[in-house]
Amino acid sequence: MKIIQEQINDKAVAISIKGTKLTARMLAKAMQAFLKKVREPTYKHGKQSVKSLTKHGSSLANAEISGDDIGSFKRVARKYNVDFALKRDNAAQPPRCVVFFKAKDSKSLESAFNEFSKLTFKRKDKKPSMLANLRRFKELAKSAAAPVKNRGRGGHEL
Repeated sequence: MKIIQEQINDKAVAISIKGTKLTARMLAKAMQAFLKKVREPTYKHGKQSVKSLTKHGSSLANAEISGDDIGSFKRVARKYNVDFALKRDNAAQPPRCVVFFKAKDSKSLESAFNEFSKLTFKRKDKKPSMLANLRRFKELAKSAAAPVKNRGRGGHEL
């Protein structure tokens, strides 16, 4: 315990020595840099709320996507530094999602949506889902007759 206290005291002395070596001009520059950093507005990036997205000042665009494609859209948007907000509309059946988005330049936004559209079309052209295959195989297994054992000879009878 005593060793830890001594280390804290050594660090406190070192900080106070460095603080005394500052000149008034250096302190003024440091304060100006700090105040400049504080005055600059900081914005979130990536997924955020619609309210914080409107604080950025630029115009927003929106698009409607299905609930299945949200994960792939998030991945593509993160890749291209697109700021976006998701708004779910549960009143519609099935629920739909509206994506509000903005990007620093239109090129990144365009390339992000091109890649996202390629992903969604590729997914729809692929083979059926694993759950659909599982349901189909369950039905086939139920309809197939189980082999009857012939206990007299020890073999199986079909």
